[in-house]
Amino acid sequence: MTVTVAMINELRQRTNAGMMDCKKALIQTDGDMEAAIKVLREKGLAIQVKRADKESKQGIIQALTSADGKTVAMAEVNTETDFVAATDNFKKFVNAVTTKVLEGTEDLDAAMKEDLMTIISQTGENVKIRRTARYTLEGSAILASYIHMGGKIGVIIEVGAEKTETLTVPAFTELVHDLTLQIAANAPRYIAGTEVPQAEVDAELEIKLNALKEQKGKLPPEQALVGIKKGMTQKFFSEICLLDQPFVKNGVGDKTTISQLIAKIGKELGDTITVKRFVRYQLGAK
Repeated sequence: MTVTVAMINELRQRTNAGMMDCKKALIQTDGDMEAAIKVLREKGLAIQVKRADKESKQGIIQALTSADGKTVAMAEVNTETDFVAATDNFKKFVNAVTTKVLEGTEDLDAAMKEDLMTIISQTGENVKIRRTARYTLEGSAILASYIHMGGKIGVIIEVGAEKTETLTVPAFTELVHDLTLQIAANAPRYIAGTEVPQAEVDAELEIKLNALKEQKGKLPPEQALVGIKKGMTQKFFSEICLLDQPFVKNGVGDKTTISQLIAKIGKELGDTITVKRFVRYQLGAK
């Protein structure tokens, strides 16, 4: 039987094995697709297929910075067990993935396909390149990254200042580092309340008001609800918005928020400091 390109492509899609391996397997089995899959599995080249039903919740989050400090990349790569995640081969694979992201590789799946099949074959586990991020400096700012708990949480942040000289002042760089710690610890989803979709605010208020009604038996008069809703919204923002969160290094009784901290440092430096963007990954979480 003639082995066609279409048959080879189908087998590749079903197994993620290399083109030549697929071709050889199809020739060996006279074009029998299921038999070819079995051959590839026996050779350890289609482990991803038989492991596809297993969840990959372990792994590593890694961040790398370019030599000039102008680009930072982060990648989350998952596997099934923390045992495999701790191996040198897996760490080497994660580093290769993050390096490709740092370099700006457009088709990461294609670039890492053979390496991915190799690590799957070596470990016998389902390995996934789950997500990646790449920040390049925009204007007068610095980039910083932070990896927490040995690769369980990763953060990239870009913080700007109006004066170029501010970017190298220790008070500023310390603030940026503290912000990465804040994001790692308190998992904000937005920078400020103005970014939160109104639908999300409304949904949260509905939950809070229904709970209040359940507790009190009825809701307060509409006039009183205005203040109650405002307080509920502020509380919600203090949980999900970076600038509204209390600073994690606050002492007992200190209620300084991140926005107040940034304003304080900015005043001391005679500059305006702005959080431009951030990304936070937590292993296995959304």
